[in-house]
Amino acid sequence: MKTLKALFDFYLDASIHVALSVLAMTGVTFHLFDTFSDLDLLGFIFFSVIVCYNFIKYGVEAYKYLIVSNAYHKTIQLFSFASFGGALYFLMQLDAQIWWGTLILGFLSALYAVPLLPRARNLRNLAGLKIYIVAFVWAGFTVLLPLLDAGLPLNWDFWITFIQRFLLVLVLILPFEIRDLQWDDKSLRTLPQVLGIKSTQRLGVILTVLFFALTFLKDGIHPLEIGLRLLLALVLITVLLANKKMQERYFVSFWVEAIPIFWFLLFWGIERYV
Repeated sequence: MKTLKALFDFYLDASIHVALSVLAMTGVTFHLFDTFSDLDLLGFIFFSVIVCYNFIKYGVEAYKYLIVSNAYHKTIQLFSFASFGGALYFLMQLDAQIWWGTLILGFLSALYAVPLLPRARNLRNLAGLKIYIVAFVWAGFTVLLPLLDAGLPLNWDFWITFIQRFLLVLVLILPFEIRDLQWDDKSLRTLPQVLGIKSTQRLGVILTVLFFALTFLKDGIHPLEIGLRLLLALVLITVLLANKKMQERYFVSFWVEAIPIFWFLLFWGIERYV
């Protein structure tokens, strides 16, 4: 049992779970726009998310990412370097337009963790900005890159889907911010710090309703989209209001991050078997 728990903790701590979550959102985009999944793009997204998240979590300052004394973090570091190699390999298989999109999103991710100038603050420490940068980068990876890869136009439906994905990620981050309220530095000015827990939950519900309502502004709606977005919205609202569950060890880090995975599996399963 201890070995299984250690493996499970590594799965979470090394950002494999969050990478699968981002991959699942990308898969939903393929379904929504009726395009074929590109394994090279999926491989690139999976490994690059691992690299990005581990750098943000364990190496906010670059030297801390290179010089690691803790054996457990050393293992995660080696895994991250291997993932970087995987990300580069798959990126080389993709078209140049994906490189440009990745460059912009990668630049934002780097600014999130590393200040542009020696005495400057990184985006993570700019009050209240963290959540929006993460949501924008996730939306870029899971909506923009798949459409660029498929050669589809960035039309009205793209922008609606991009905004919806941005809102979805914002809502998914809120349980993490509520859970971490007691540990976060007050200078970060997270939404729970500024608004309080109750108001943050209400804001999350409003954003969730908006996320669902925007579906009806699209020119083309996938046959499964309305039903599965409604189900997703109900799950998100339930999670936002689950006050006592927030502090349980794996509720946020596993179950909340798994929501996009279940969303994708529903899309895939219903289309395949119904």
